Amino acid sequence: MNLVNPDKQYKHNATTVYSCQYHIIFTTKYRRKVLDNGADKRLKELLYEKQSDYCYNIIELEVMPDHVHLLVEINPDIAPSSVVGRIKGYTAGMIRKEFPSVRSRIPSLWTRSKFISSVGSVSLETVKRYIEEQKNV
Repeated sequence: MNLVNPDKQYKHNATTVYSCQYHIIFTTKYRRKVLDNGADKRLKELLYEKQSDYCYNIIELEVMPDHVHLLVEINPDIAPSSVVGRIKGYTAGMIRKEFPSVRSRIPSLWTRSKFISSVGSVSLETVKRYIEEQKNV
């Protein structure tokens, strides 16, 4: 089989060769700026910690005070929305347990909504640069 872009990094399992990257954004409830004072760093740790358990690979990550940008690769056999749901459920419980100030400011950490876009219409480098530059906006 000839691959269209031989320089691109492809993953594979027993039956599939794939390269599926997604730009994911999710926000805190009421867009409250609660991801600060250590909660942002802990959230990053939690996201990296669950990569193998939830079957995703972080390419780029930025935590803003009221939202999170993730650029991840996910096996196409798994729905991206289910991965995001698991991530949000786990991180909400841990952050609210470890940071009482977050728990006292909002009834739940995340909104039910999320943004998920496959990274196909723009280059992977463009999305990575966009996420890296979020802190400088």
